[in-house]
Amino acid sequence: MTIDEAARELARMYHQGIAVREQALSVHLFGIKFATQLDGMPLKVLAARAEIPVTHATEIKKGMNLARYVEIRKA
Repeated sequence: MTIDEAARELARMYHQGIAVREQALSVHLFGIKFATQLDGMPLKVLAARAEIPVTHATEIKKGMNLARYVEIRKA
């Protein structure tokens, strides 16, 4: 996954979360879902390219750290 592909997916997930006011949750889920692909990517640059607040780079990292402990399930 390239940084541009990741940015598009992050933006999509982030803006999907706006409808239900779950932006931070969407960013965490993004980090969990794509943890291995995101490893080594500059997360602040990724957030900037997704046109979301750069401070969400921390939230992406939290999701990446959680990835080894959680499993995504369908609601």
